[in-house]
Formats: sequence, C-alpha cells, structure tokens
Amino acid sequence: MASDKVHKAAMDDVSVKGEFVRKDSAFRDFVTADGSTGFKAEPNRYVLYVSLACPWAHRTLIVRALKKLEDVIDVIVVDHYMDGEGWRFPEDESVVPGATPDKLYGIKRIRELYSKAVEGYSGRFTVPVLWDKQKETIVNNESKEIIVMLNQEFNEFSKNPELDLFPSSKRNEIVEVSEDFYNPVNNGVYRCGFARSQEAYSAAFVELFEKLDELEMRLDKSRFLVGDELTLADIRLFTTLIRFDAVYVLHFKCNKKMLREYPNLYNYTKDVYQTEEIKATVNFDHIKMHYFRSHPTINPLGIVPLGPSLNFDEPHDRTTRSYP
Repeated sequence: MASDKVHKAAMDDVSVKGEFVRKDSAFRDFVTADGSTGFKAEPNRYVLYVSLACPWAHRTLIVRALKKLEDVIDVIVVDHYMDGEGWRFPEDESVVPGATPDKLYGIKRIRELYSKAVEGYSGRFTVPVLWDKQKETIVNNESKEIIVMLNQEFNEFSKNPELDLFPSSKRNEIVEVSEDFYNPVNNGVYRCGFARSQEAYSAAFVELFEKLDELEMRLDKSRFLVGDELTLADIRLFTTLIRFDAVYVLHFKCNKKMLREYPNLYNYTKDVYQTEEIKATVNFDHIKMHYFRSHPTINPLGIVPLGPSLNFDEPHDRTTRSYP
C-alpha cells in the first residue's frame, strides 16, 4: 500500500560531501497533437496536479494560463504543507484557501497517485504531475517538458493558439539559456538550502550569485532573456526569482544580495509578474507557508516571517528603457 511507504524528501538527496543532488524525474512520456506517442492531446483528458508553493509546478500553471487552457486541462492543488508523508490534499476547499480535495479518486496524498500509476513505486512523490484520466497513469512529472507540451500540443483547443513561447527560430537558444541557469539558480537555491556541509553550501552560494550577476548583465541587452518576447526561458527563471526575497534569502541562506538589489533582474521580474495571467498564478501565502513550515531541519519551530514587504506591482522600466 502507498501509505506503508516511507516518504523520501528531496532534501534527503545529499552526497557524501553534503551536497544536495536532485534526482531526475521518473515519468517522461509526451502528449502530442497527433497521438503518435500514445497520449493524444484532447480536452478534459488530462489533469495537472500542482502545488502553488512549488516553483516547478508554478511553471506549468503559468503556461496553462497564458495559452488559455483552463477549460481543456483541469488543475488539482495540494495543501501547501508537506509533512513526513509528502504532499496532501485538504478535506475541503475551505480548509486551505487555494488548495482543493482530489476530485478524481478522493485520495488523501499525492503518493497514492504515484502508486496508482505504478504499483510498488518507490521514487519521489513530486509535483507537478500530468495525469491521464483515460489511461489512469502519470504521463510526465518533469516541468520543463510539461510546459513544452502545453505550449504546442494543445493548440487545437487553446483560446490563445497564436502565442508561441518556444518558437523554432529561438528554440536552441531558449534551451541553452535555460539549462545554463538551471543548476546554479533554479536548483542552486535548493543546493544552498539543503546543503549539509559548509563546503557544499559555500560552493552553491558562489555559483548562484555568479550566475545571477551574469543574468543581470544579459538583461541589460534585451527586455527578456531571448530577445524582446516572453519565452519558456523566462518562465523557467521567473518562478525562482519571484520567490527569492520572500523565501530563499532567509530560509535557504541566499543572502549575499536581495533580488531588489539587482536593477535589471528586479525590473524584469516585475515586468513578467505584471502580465495578468501570470500574476494570478502567484500565491505568496502558499509559498511562505510551505517553505517555512515544511522543512523542520531548517526551521524547527515552523515560524513564518511576516516580511519582507514586497510590491511587484510597482512600475518597471523594461518597456521604457533602451537596449544596446
């Protein structure tokens, strides 16, 4: 039974040197418009299981919203609190505003979904999960692949099919840029926070801020990471940046500089955030409650800080300034 399995938290994946080493996602099938993979893009066939706190799951919510796929792919949201048994669902929607009970099977834990897909599954019980209701299995739990599917495979049903966040003319650069900042930044904040040795923390800390400095310079040359239009690269970076001052600076000890001390990165983050569809996916209550309450080895008393004061609705300069 799924309930008999010991939950393996990501923060337990550390090397002998105390370095956090994230494991690869286990489910890597692909939904296609023509169904050639065995998973055909169809309305109301797939469900996204997400956490509003999780930056990886957040990526999928953003692309779903931008492509206007809300009537095509349903979403089920876990409780922000992750205890020793992993992600859970609230009893009803009034218990944790923003979270929803599991509407498909009435399960209590995300781990039960994994065991339904693969009997005896013993890996990580992570979100996001792209679930196929027809085959009753997990299609994919790797966010960088799910957002590609949402961008291009459901256009027949999208209310915004013209939007292409992964254009073929820029595809190689989008992938190259995204993979370049993945380990030092997206994963880097976790490598700082989950490190179990000073050596491992210090190495991750240096790499994180060196890459942020590079990104600050890159964003001095164009409005977005790959030219003047929003792409999947921006979404992959944004979900880390929007959490930086609220959580990572304090909780994960990423405290050399705050995001607001980087003129380009900060204005860029405000620019992306002020896209109405994106703003609607950001939930700071879930973000802060999850991180500060779900990691007892980092914050044993689970006290959630009231600050910092954040206002991403402030004017930005990305549309008014000039670029080289």
